[in-house]
Amino acid sequence: MIDPTAPDFWSNLIQVLLEGTWETVYMTAIAMAITFVVGLPLGIILVGTEQGRFLEAPLGSRALGRVLNAVLGFIVNLGRSVPFIVLMIALIPLTRWLLGSFIGTGPAIVPLTLVAIPFFVRVVEIAVREVDPGLFEAADSLGASRWLLVRRVLLPQATPAILLGTATTITSIINFSAMVGVVGGGGLGNVALTYGMQRYSWIHIVGVVIILFLLVQVIQWALTALAKRLGAPVTKRGAQKGVADAQAHLDADVARDAQGEIDRNVPRGA
Repeated sequence: MIDPTAPDFWSNLIQVLLEGTWETVYMTAIAMAITFVVGLPLGIILVGTEQGRFLEAPLGSRALGRVLNAVLGFIVNLGRSVPFIVLMIALIPLTRWLLGSFIGTGPAIVPLTLVAIPFFVRVVEIAVREVDPGLFEAADSLGASRWLLVRRVLLPQATPAILLGTATTITSIINFSAMVGVVGGGGLGNVALTYGMQRYSWIHIVGVVIILFLLVQVIQWALTALAKRLGAPVTKRGAQKGVADAQAHLDADVARDAQGEIDRNVPRGA
């Protein structure tokens, strides 16, 4: 049991909490970065390959679109249905094979990433579904390519909702990162387990809870403010303005592409 009256108690407490906070932030940042890179395109593909959507027939094959949608949906549902503690233990052989060990801050990123990707794919899916279908029809009528549609219509319209979902995803990763302390994953969860449960220091537990609360509050506030700054449609007027902006950008891009095509076809010296 730790003695709070010991001369070096508070200095050791601060050092332990700072180290645990850094490890939690490190694990969360790396896991979220990988989750974003992998989950964003998967979420777009999951919605786009549905019947009647803009990626219904990838490579000209509707059958391929249906297969992609079914396989991706199955994998996402499978990933979300497995409890994290079970997934973490099941991934120990894979983590050891990839990184040589399953103990430590680095190896903990593997299960954190794999549990966050299916969740984030659903976040992107919901954000993409909220985009006004009229913009897709307008893009098709203007002859916009699929890439132009995604870049100029889908992503600008869905970005505020994706940012809000990102805040929820980061919060989930932080919560899960506390659980990896059970298998020696480091972070604030390991501090709570080692000092709070095994050495009966309630002061360490209170410190961990306060830091986790502050981390979640700061992340939620920052991403919510950024989403509003980028045009989150919190009002009907805001939504209409976002649609109008997307339409204007799309028209400009299509007109520029058409002019470029005309310029390339004009003989030199004509």
